[in-house]
Amino acid sequence: MRLILVFLLVYLSICAQLSAQNKQLLYDFTDIPDALMVNPGMLTDFEWYVGLPIISGVSVQAGSNAITVHDLFAADGLDFNDKVMDRMIYKLDENDHLSSTNQITLFNGGFRGRNLNDFYSFGIYSETDGIGYYFKDYAILAIEGDSIQSPRSFNLNHLNTRAEMVNVFHFGINRKIDKKLTVGARAKIYSSVLNFTSTENKGHFITTEGERNLVANTLDADLEVKTSGLNNIVDAWENDRSQLPGIVARRMFFGGDLGFGADFGFTYHLNKKTVITGSILDLGFVYNSTDVKNYTLKGSATIEGIEAILPVAPSDADKDYWQVLVDDINEMVPYSTNNDSYITFRPTKLYGSLRYNFGKPIPSRRGYDCKDYVREGRGYDSYNNALGGQLYVVNRPKGPQAALTAFYLHRFGNAMAIKTTYTVDKFSYSNIGVGLNLQAGPVNLYLMADNLLAYNNLADSHYASFQFGLNIISWGKK
Repeated sequence: MRLILVFLLVYLSICAQLSAQNKQLLYDFTDIPDALMVNPGMLTDFEWYVGLPIISGVSVQAGSNAITVHDLFAADGLDFNDKVMDRMIYKLDENDHLSSTNQITLFNGGFRGRNLNDFYSFGIYSETDGIGYYFKDYAILAIEGDSIQSPRSFNLNHLNTRAEMVNVFHFGINRKIDKKLTVGARAKIYSSVLNFTSTENKGHFITTEGERNLVANTLDADLEVKTSGLNNIVDAWENDRSQLPGIVARRMFFGGDLGFGADFGFTYHLNKKTVITGSILDLGFVYNSTDVKNYTLKGSATIEGIEAILPVAPSDADKDYWQVLVDDINEMVPYSTNNDSYITFRPTKLYGSLRYNFGKPIPSRRGYDCKDYVREGRGYDSYNNALGGQLYVVNRPKGPQAALTAFYLHRFGNAMAIKTTYTVDKFSYSNIGVGLNLQAGPVNLYLMADNLLAYNNLADSHYASFQFGLNIISWGKK
């Protein structure tokens, strides 16, 4: 239990605060095949595509909504300990958090079916996702201690965290229903590497004046930390690190806990130039049953310290009064472990957008015969300009987190496209991003980065993000 708590404290205290990954630059960027991963119902005109392993889709994101590295380590003449206390320990509150969602695509591809309205996609990617809310009362109790002069109730529900690493196997279908509507769905199998979660804690700790002693400490606790797959990894790290790659590899490929999920999305043309889109991702769960170890602390007790009854105590010198106190606490607030399996739900994400296309039409590269072209019309034509707005929401333990984005996209023929975004969320009100897509024959390369205004001083930045990918695309023969 001590190792798990230390891990949680280090994870929450030292790591930079990370924001849940919003792929606003990639979303509805229909020139890029990887955009199917954030909307399985986007418009597609590819005959087939394949992503190069490992580098076909990489996304990393980090930021802080309350404190930066510069706040603590700047050479400003202030004492470091004072800065930690004033700018972190007391400034942050229990709703400040770190959260992260990072992905690496191991393999992906797609192809058009015999029915030209159907496009199939498939692949494997590895994802880590975690969130930890700042445990303010725990930190203050550890630093200040409790006081009878100014009694305060310390909330135990400030411990609220979860993290997981999963490998995701997916297969999707994208179907053009008619010239106005395109829909898509994707099935997913999750192969979990590890999970820990502690999100439903309750209780308090308070010190008051005692009746039989100077002080009375009251603990009312309902705490639980659930772990799956973590203990074997910790054991391997401490005893034989050469086993770690094998453990992780087996669990990534169906040797760990399994789960199932789905994505859904659509694109709908209100008219020839106005388009709305939407998607919901990771409606799913994982059944955690491998290497499970859970830790609980449940009960209520009021303790007034070590009580030595005089004059009997001196004659009972062999009595361990400290151990008696510990035993009494364990009896009233029992600490226990178990190996019960449990279910965790994936962090569901929601996207939506309204886009207006204008300027010069750019015909699709897709190859049609005359019959198909007449039947389908020019429904896949794009324009060299588009602007609009996007909404992003992710489900988290203390409620949803949202972001709003305004964007402008410009295409330079079929060879290059640039998308610029301005995003407002909890972490930044000045997040400007740029995404560049290059098409050199069949080779597709894209690079994307957020919060560009802060890149001149990353240490003082609240947010940084980048994505890149490399794909081979075919549109068939004209």
